[in-house]
Formats: sequence, C-alpha cells, structure tokens
Amino acid sequence: MKKTFKYILNTVPRPILIRLSYVARPILALFLKGNKFTDPIDGKSFSQFLPYGYENQRNNVLSPSTLSLERHRLLWLYLKNETHFFTSEHKIKVLHFAPEQAFYKRFRNQKNLIYTTTDLFSPLADVKADICNLPFKDNEYDVILCNHVLEHIPDDTKAMQELFRVLKPGGMGIFQIPQDLSRAVTFSDDSITDKKERAMVFGQYDHVRIYGRDYFDKLRSIGFTVVEEDYTSKMTPELVEKYCLAKGEIIPVCFKN
Repeated sequence: MKKTFKYILNTVPRPILIRLSYVARPILALFLKGNKFTDPIDGKSFSQFLPYGYENQRNNVLSPSTLSLERHRLLWLYLKNETHFFTSEHKIKVLHFAPEQAFYKRFRNQKNLIYTTTDLFSPLADVKADICNLPFKDNEYDVILCNHVLEHIPDDTKAMQELFRVLKPGGMGIFQIPQDLSRAVTFSDDSITDKKERAMVFGQYDHVRIYGRDYFDKLRSIGFTVVEEDYTSKMTPELVEKYCLAKGEIIPVCFKN
C-alpha cells in the first residue's frame, strides 16, 4: 500500500498536492507513520516526507504534519537553539512578512512575542502593506522575518531599505531567499516573459531573479551587518538527514548596529 501511495504522491501535481494536504494531513500522517524522519517543529516522526517542487521536484522534503520545507525546519532549529526568540523574558516585537503556515499559529501563541504579520495578499496578514512602502515607524521591530519574499520584488533595493528602516538598532532580521551559491552574481532577465520559460529559468514564474553569493554584500550595502550562517555544518550528518534539511543552505542573519 505504501508503494502505491508513494506513486500517487509523485504523480499528483505539487500545487494540487499542497492544497489537498491541508485537508488530508491526518490521513497522510497515518500512511507515513514511522520513525526515520522527524519534523523538529512539532516533533512528529514519519517513514518518509512528501515530495515537493515546481519545475525541479525534490523528494522527501515536505513534512506531512506541519507542511514545512527544508528552509522552515532549518529556521526553526536556528531560532530555537541559537537565539532567545522562544525564551526571552522580555517582550520581543516581531514583524513577519508573508507568514508561513508552519509558523503562524505557533508564533501567534508565543506569550513573549508581540507578533505582527504583513503582506499584500495573504489572508494571514494583520497589516496589508507593500514591502517597498511600509506603514511602520522607524526603528520599530526587534525581529523581522522576511523569507522567500525578496525574489518576488522587482525593486529589492527599496524593500531592503524599508526592512532596515523599521528594524530597531540592535535588532535582528532573517531574510532567506532561494539562492544559487554556485553563482557569484545575481541573475535576472526581464526579456523572458513566457511563464513556462520563466519557471524553467527562475524556478517559479513569479521569481524576478536568481540570487547569487553577492546577495549578502547587497544587504551589507544597505547597512546591515550580515552573518552567513551555515547552520547545517554545526549538526551531525545524521541530524541533517533526520530533519530532512538542505545541507549547506545559508541563513542570512542580519543585524542593525
């Protein structure tokens, strides 16, 4: 039965599978019950994770319980183990762009967080706002989470400037993006207008660039102090595999001095 189920998972289009999984999570968890892989966000274990991807499908990456991907689990582990995000005795004022389902309720229920979500379109957004023209005061937030957003923004320089403006001095921002670390320089090409071709080139049709290693220096040019956190290098290979992480993925941890 598991082989048949795995065949179904690998033939259903990924966007449809994502929508179905919100309804069918208890069934998926039952079929995939096991102890080979663990989602660190909720601690549940499975025999395998689900496949996911648009043009380039990745196997064994989508958690059946939280629907987290590699980047979500990596960020959760970093926040839990390397920061006071969950344990601070003082209130932390957090701004979260395009809040992910895996985090939304958990962050909302954290009593030490003053938690605000923002996005132009997300129904989970407390404040509907354009990242290039934010309706927030200067130096307002202790922590800003803005993950897999900037690759969608044509004027990412303006967006970064706004992130810098609303972050408090001494505050921390984490701005994950899909990144090709084999590229020295970020690539974009506005002459590619066909959605299928853009999806092939950029990974998704609505991505406007592929960030290279120069992403970190661009953040520094805005004024951030950037730590290129290779967090999987601090884990054993066994843990990287157990949590289904992408080895070598860099977390851009940004500070405002």
